[in-house]
Amino acid sequence: MDKFQEVLNLHLQHPRVLGYGLVTLLTAGGERLFSVAVFQCPCSAVWNLPYGLVFLLVPALALFLLGYVLSARTWRLLTGCCARGARPGGCGPRLRAALVCVQLSATAAVAPLTWVAVALLGGAFYECAASGSAPLARLLCRGRDAACEAQLPLAPCHQARAPDAQDLLKELKAQSQVLGWILIAVVIIFLLIFTSIIRCLSPVSFLQLKFWKIYLEQEQQILKSQATEHATQLAKENVKCFFECSHPKEYNTPSIRDWQQISSLYTFNPKEQYYSMLHKYVHRTEKSESIKSKEGDTVIPILGFVDTPGMHTTADL
Repeated sequence: MDKFQEVLNLHLQHPRVLGYGLVTLLTAGGERLFSVAVFQCPCSAVWNLPYGLVFLLVPALALFLLGYVLSARTWRLLTGCCARGARPGGCGPRLRAALVCVQLSATAAVAPLTWVAVALLGGAFYECAASGSAPLARLLCRGRDAACEAQLPLAPCHQARAPDAQDLLKELKAQSQVLGWILIAVVIIFLLIFTSIIRCLSPVSFLQLKFWKIYLEQEQQILKSQATEHATQLAKENVKCFFECSHPKEYNTPSIRDWQQISSLYTFNPKEQYYSMLHKYVHRTEKSESIKSKEGDTVIPILGFVDTPGMHTTADL
């Protein structure tokens, strides 16, 4: 029981890191399963290149798009965006929208980059694709047996009769693995630089960020609890009045405009210290005042967690 509590505490303290780790492990496992159980190189000069590239890149593209779909921030940005009059000013300034898209893309790129890196380290997809590339075949077979270029597409199936062509399979695997490690190194370096920059540009301190995340977690739990209680009472009253043919009691429920305002993406203003859009909404000076955009409001990359507390996905929506 104590071990389970330790694991639970670890998850609550580092949900983002554990979430990315789980996504990486599942993606790597899926790639290995595909390469062993599904992938069968056709060993054809015509089909090797497209077949290998499809297995290398199409699943990565699918995972990238899935990252957008499963991000609560994506739907927070898009929901009601195109409704006429629902959100004055459209989807917001172009620069703000571009910054949000960059953040979403960076988050969604974790799984596809993992797929490509693991696939390159395995080498099967690259070997198949490269053996079907005529320019690469001419380059590899330069100075070798005359039949090497024609026999190279058969090498992944170990059917090449020319000994030089079969030996080139090791060279192709080496190229694939080198590219895989280069990709991993580039991603780690970029991640380190990007994280260092956004941390350096943070308008709040390290401890305040910790407090901010604790506040958001508590706010989400209380909001869900209060929303459930309010919805239950409203539903009970409506059902009761339906069967009794009576008029319901008046319940104060937030208006469409109220929901739209607290559902908009968070923007930071150094003049006002608000930890969420709900926090900002309840402290507005006038009821008719819009909280979506004010002078001085900016999108801060390190505060992107405000729109996705606890790494909530569309499953929670």
